[in-house]
Amino acid sequence: MRRLPVYLLLDVSGSMTGEPIEAVRNGLQMMVSALRGEPQALETAYLSVITFESSAHQVVPLTDLASFQEPQLNAGGTTALGEALTLLCNKIDTEVNKGSAEMKGDWKPLVFIMTDGNPTDNWNRGADELKKRKLTVVACAAGFDADTTVLKQITGNVVQLQSASSGDLAAFFKWVTASITTGSQKVETGGEIGDMDQLPPPPPEINVVP
Repeated sequence: MRRLPVYLLLDVSGSMTGEPIEAVRNGLQMMVSALRGEPQALETAYLSVITFESSAHQVVPLTDLASFQEPQLNAGGTTALGEALTLLCNKIDTEVNKGSAEMKGDWKPLVFIMTDGNPTDNWNRGADELKKRKLTVVACAAGFDADTTVLKQITGNVVQLQSASSGDLAAFFKWVTASITTGSQKVETGGEIGDMDQLPPPPPEINVVP
C-alpha cells in the first residue's frame, strides 16, 4: 500500500512554555482524533512528530493513525530548527519507501513546520538538504517573534498566526487536519499535493505570507 507520509516539526523551545505548549498538545490530540474519523486518511496517512528545542528529536516515528500515540511535549531550551531540518531529511530518507520497477513507492511527503521564534543554530544546511527532496513544505510563524524571512528561505509556503495563543494554534492544527484530509483524498484518486495552492484555504486566523 502506498502511504501518505506527514511530518510535523514542532517548536518546543522555552518561549512555548505555558499556554502555547498546552495548545500544541491539544491541537495534536484534536488532529489525530479528527483524522481517525476520515476513512481515506485512516487508510493512507502516516504521521511523524519531530520536536526541536536546544536539540531535535523524532518523538514519534512514521506511524499509522490507528497506532499513533501522542508524545509527551515539554517546553524548554533554545530553537535548533536547523538540526530539526537535518533530522527530517534523514528520517525521510530512511522511513519513506522509494519506488522500484516492481512496486510504487510512498506518495510525496507533506511537511508542516511550526515555530514561534528564530533559529538559534545554523539552519542553512538543513534547508538546502530539504530543498533537494522537492517536498510540499508549509512553515507556520506562530506570532510576530518568528522570522518569516528565514522561513521563506526554507520554503515558499509560509503562513503566520497573530500569536501562539490557544485559539490561533487550534486554528492552525484544524487547517493542518483539513490539509492532510485533502492530501489523503487526492492520493485515493491517484493524485497528490504539489503545492500549497492545492491545500484548503487557510481560516481567517492564518495569514499567507507573500
